[in-house]
Amino acid sequence: MDVPITDVAVDLRPEIGVIGGSGFYDYLDDAVDVGLDTPFGPPASVVRIGRLEGRTVAFLARHGRDHHFAAHRVPYRANVWALASLGVHTVVAPCSVGSLQPQLHPGELVVVDQLIDRTWGRDGTFHDLGADDGLPGSDGPLHHQSFADPYDRDVRAALAAGADSLPDLTVHAGGTMVVINGPRFSTRAESRWYRQMGWDVVNMTGCPEAALAAEAGMRYASIALVTDYDAGVDGQEAVTMEAVLATMRRNVGNVQRLLAAAIAHLPSA
Repeated sequence: MDVPITDVAVDLRPEIGVIGGSGFYDYLDDAVDVGLDTPFGPPASVVRIGRLEGRTVAFLARHGRDHHFAAHRVPYRANVWALASLGVHTVVAPCSVGSLQPQLHPGELVVVDQLIDRTWGRDGTFHDLGADDGLPGSDGPLHHQSFADPYDRDVRAALAAGADSLPDLTVHAGGTMVVINGPRFSTRAESRWYRQMGWDVVNMTGCPEAALAAEAGMRYASIALVTDYDAGVDGQEAVTMEAVLATMRRNVGNVQRLLAAAIAHLPSA
């Protein structure tokens, strides 16, 4: 998908994008805030552009800086388009997840390598043929995005390299994330089913974000922060939003540390 580059990108030239999830609403010091519009409306937040470990980074809060957008209402197309219009070629997308397996504990990180999409009703493509809305892709050629490997191998390798330099963090290399629609959490029966299927973590925002990044031609990978044991895992207490956000606040610094350690290893194009 060809995304026109905005004028502001000529001077700022961000190459790396970071999409912050629940509890991760701000990033980068001495940065410039850029307000953008897209054919799909404004993104969830202004884009903050600054320097990190010698790279120019564009940060966008997935849910908005005040968590205005619940997972099923996030303007995913606008968010991805905004980063692509700035010239971003690589995206790292932290998110919070519930553990489906007893060996994955709250506070630990997972560099997921596969996903299962169980969302519905979301605008999940830039190639929406048949939609008479005048938006990009509505009247374009037929397109089916290759998506066998939703997370870029080189970006995942960079995150793994960053993890190697942080021995105090537990970072799991690999795992399958099932994405549910939300905004409710899973029932115990659903959680048992996800676990029996062999899936590792559950989340509400991984789709369609990853597929849209692929359509926009951007490398994409995710850092999943385990915030809770999902309902049904070894009889744990039912998860609450308050518990998720509390764990995220305690551990967002570790997510940021991993980003900083990995950024030098991220692809240059």
